[in-house]
Amino acid sequence: MEISDEELASRLAESDPTAASTLIASQGGYRQLYIERVLQADEGCDFDFLVGCRGSDVPRHSH
Repeated sequence: MEISDEELASRLAESDPTAASTLIASQGGYRQLYIERVLQADEGCDFDFLVGCRGSDVPRHSH
């Protein structure tokens, strides 16, 4: 990067890490649905409302 350490530190100090996700979530649509309802990898990476709807369980060792 062609930016000084001071400028980078200044920008980081001014940034709000939750602002972007709050803005995205407030806009609705698929992105909001994804942020709010997709499970983590150890839980199957699926929408939480689809769990148990697609047939038999997947054993943990097969992930």
